[in-house]
Amino acid sequence: MAKSSSYSGQNIQVLEGLEPVRKRPAMYIGSTDLKGVHHLVTEIIDNSVDEALAGFANNVWIKIKKDNSVEVSDDGRGIPIDPVPRYKISALEIVMTKLHAGGKFNSDAYKVSGGLHGVGASVVNALSSWTWVEVKRNHKIYRQEYKRGKPQTKVMEVRKKDEFIRENGTTTTFLADEEIFKAGIALDYETLKRSVRERAYLVAGLKFHLFDERNNEEAHFYFEGGISSLVERINKNKETLTKPIYIKKEDENVSLEVALQYNDGFSESVESFVNVINTIEGGTHLTGFRMALTRSLNDYGKKIGAFKNGDESITGDDAKEGLTAVVFIKMAGDKVQFEGQTKAKLGNAEIQPFTQSSVKEGLDVYFEENPADARQILEKVMLAAKARLAAKAAKDMVLRKGALEGSSLPGKLADCQSREASESELYIVEGDSAGGSAKQGRDRKFQAILPLGGKILNTERARLDKIIEFEELKDLIIALGMGIGETLNLEKLRYHRIVIMCDADVDGQHITTLLLTFFFRHLPQIIQNGYLYIALPPLYKIQTGKDIFYAYNDEDKDSYMGKINTSGAKGQINLQRYKGLGEMNPEQLWETTMNPTNRTLKLVGIEDAQKADEVFNMLMGNDVSPRKRFIQTHAKNANLDI
Repeated sequence: MAKSSSYSGQNIQVLEGLEPVRKRPAMYIGSTDLKGVHHLVTEIIDNSVDEALAGFANNVWIKIKKDNSVEVSDDGRGIPIDPVPRYKISALEIVMTKLHAGGKFNSDAYKVSGGLHGVGASVVNALSSWTWVEVKRNHKIYRQEYKRGKPQTKVMEVRKKDEFIRENGTTTTFLADEEIFKAGIALDYETLKRSVRERAYLVAGLKFHLFDERNNEEAHFYFEGGISSLVERINKNKETLTKPIYIKKEDENVSLEVALQYNDGFSESVESFVNVINTIEGGTHLTGFRMALTRSLNDYGKKIGAFKNGDESITGDDAKEGLTAVVFIKMAGDKVQFEGQTKAKLGNAEIQPFTQSSVKEGLDVYFEENPADARQILEKVMLAAKARLAAKAAKDMVLRKGALEGSSLPGKLADCQSREASESELYIVEGDSAGGSAKQGRDRKFQAILPLGGKILNTERARLDKIIEFEELKDLIIALGMGIGETLNLEKLRYHRIVIMCDADVDGQHITTLLLTFFFRHLPQIIQNGYLYIALPPLYKIQTGKDIFYAYNDEDKDSYMGKINTSGAKGQINLQRYKGLGEMNPEQLWETTMNPTNRTLKLVGIEDAQKADEVFNMLMGNDVSPRKRFIQTHAKNANLDI
């Protein structure tokens, strides 16, 4: 993909103004909470990344200022400042003040672009209290200032040089508008750092420099290995079978990079990207990759005579076991077709055959040149195939036709009356005692109770056949109704709110962790769709006369006790510390933990899939040394109720 240095006002196209953005901001950035503020920052960062993808930038600097404004600078070509012929206005002003205006629509200016709609800079400008942009081009510095998207000055030539500005490039500084983002505009440093690091992996050789002036933190990212380095990071603390396999293929319109590596685990970690956009729902590029991987493994197995029977073969599910991969497509922004507004799934039909043929060719060559690696990988997936057949036999016995209906539901399950999944809740409760109280105290119309008889199987390294043989997990799978493994169907899920309710002690937290491991590894769709919650029962009951107060943590307790003491309360104060859910009677359990009006539930989400994978592997895997280091590091923060 040849790069073009022609980037001037003639490359800028304009479609409409900014009025709709402030009226309907969520249409353009997804939400007006703190995620929306982060979205503004990444839009500007991605403009700089696009310059790097086009071959013109080597560095991106990001600063979070003390007033929560953000400064993003690069050493690219700089936004053009010459007039756009049709509008007779500076290209910089049009890019910053007109929706759907930019060089991303012109493939001569950008062969590759992360922005599909070309709305990034103008949307950020519209949703900011103030913005200013400085551009260095032709050995001169130009500047324009804006308020809520409207220019306050003309594009001016500035003589005074800012040391932050490099030889060429663009610096954009803005403050998100608190009129739009009413929940606050204080960026989370760790969230932004994750986002920057992800982009650094995708663009090999691009240097990122992140500074947080609020607390004097900084981070610098540079990965010469690109996505191969990302695969190695995902497989950190895991036993790998080979070094990362790297495949690259380009044609006139598309560039493909793939890195893959197998580990000795059972779970899969595959990520896909289009330019700098994480396509979390996959798409045609991921489909092509999976088809090529399965086909290549089967062809190699047949070639070396690994299949004893002619009808034996590897399936796509077999190839997933222990697989870590990154599939990265780069193409012109105006050519990208996403399914839906969120850019979560690539829809370009032509990308599937291109990816499939490119990956198949690359793997065939690698297997031919590295037979020892190829055999190790083939043995791994063939073992997965044998386990799949064993698991299928076990599952067929348990989850036979009709097993999820009527009287086939687990005997321990106290089901709810409603058959509408959207209004139904399942409480997974630790212990028969708490389960009994929950069954008595619940609202039978929409709340179901499934007691657990103690700790469950650690599923971090458990195959499906072992999971289904474990009685407690088998009951849970049947109760949920959506199946598991290759028969999983999210539409059959019987409850859209699944609540883990365990004691607040160490054992309860361990059971919660075991359940989270099960859902993350084997039913991640439940987490991804926002169906999994953790109940927060109170730790204390405080009673003065007829007044009862429930405290959910020590801070609540201390605050309430302080109010009682300062009010000069007469009579005895009774403070009860709950050791477990079983100490509460049904009425108390309902009032504090199960009543939708009063309860507090913690929604389980996956903000950083790589980090979550790493933590689950460390805490629940077979390797003791990383877990020991974690315990030693964090032991001083532990609050043990002994």
